[in-house]
Amino acid sequence: MRTKLNCWEFMNCGREKGGLLSGKLGVCPVALAMKYDGTHDGLAAGRICWRARDSVTDHNPAFCGHTSCYLCEFYRRVVNEEAENARCK
Repeated sequence: MRTKLNCWEFMNCGREKGGLLSGKLGVCPVALAMKYDGTHDGLAAGRICWRARDSVTDHNPAFCGHTSCYLCEFYRRVVNEEAENARCK
């Protein structure tokens, strides 16, 4: 059985709860966005990070290093895995 990755696992950013960089940089808002918990089988907004990004970062590229979700390899992976249900809106 294949496990679906959350963005922090795929990006290896260390900003998830208890992550290596969470103490220094803070826990990423995606890992705290519980209103998205379970979406596409992810934890918090871990598999729909672009939705949390829209609500908490005002498209700040420092959030995940991308100015556009369409440039993100993780976004493209989720869209591929989840088909039409995952597209950025």
